[in-house]
Amino acid sequence: MELTEMGLYLFFTCIFATLLQHPASPIRHLLPNAIVRRACFGISIGATIVTIVLTPWGKQSGGHLNPAMTFTFYRLGKMEFWDAIFYGVAQFAGATAGVAIASALLLGAPGNSTIRYAATLPGMYGPGVAFIAEVAISFALMLTVLFASNDNVLSRYTPYFVGALYAIFITLETPLSGMSMNPARTFGSALLGRYWHALWVYFLAPTIGMLVAAELFLWVRGGVGQYCAKLHHANDKRCIFCQGTQQVDPKKKPLNTRQPQRYHENRPLNRDRFACSGLK
Repeated sequence: MELTEMGLYLFFTCIFATLLQHPASPIRHLLPNAIVRRACFGISIGATIVTIVLTPWGKQSGGHLNPAMTFTFYRLGKMEFWDAIFYGVAQFAGATAGVAIASALLLGAPGNSTIRYAATLPGMYGPGVAFIAEVAISFALMLTVLFASNDNVLSRYTPYFVGALYAIFITLETPLSGMSMNPARTFGSALLGRYWHALWVYFLAPTIGMLVAAELFLWVRGGVGQYCAKLHHANDKRCIFCQGTQQVDPKKKPLNTRQPQRYHENRPLNRDRFACSGLK
């Protein structure tokens, strides 16, 4: 599921990038302002992310679409080690497949020098600034996910918050780092275009930013961990993440003792009983 979801994400990323940036595209000529084009691109990608997370597969897998986010949920004790590994492999494979399929269907247009397979590359200020920027936006994304998805009222709107952040970051942060927040997303574009420059930035920075967000989340909550690793909780899809709210000691290894699989109901979070959306 994560493979297909990640493939769709990168597929539409390349589609929208080509429509908005390719010299032969009429849309590029209709929107000559670069900021306006980035805003349109950001809104398109944000809407794509929300749609994918809210699909039946997204509701079941959790809609991570990001190995850095998956690893952070593992750190919080909400995923088994091998589940996290398989998620990561699927995400990298899906990203690569999505770019390849888009390139094939568009007859190589995403490879144009103005698009470069929608690659995320450091901006004019170099890798150092790109690294700091990626840490910051990844931190903001993960912190939003953690606090929103653990709130009774806000939990069902978590995918929309994520989509809004994607739109804002693409519009405003892209000149600094290309706006990735996602090792697999960067790898998928880099592989076909052979854009290996500063790849380390996009592997390390998102992971560090999200892990720091997790530590702050635990500190604020007195060590009480995440309820679930899904971005959308209020659904009836099978859940492999529900294990009960755990006290997480930062000095210890993640807790990953799996309990029997449970199911979500279409209700808000209930803090009195652990639930993603109220467990039977």
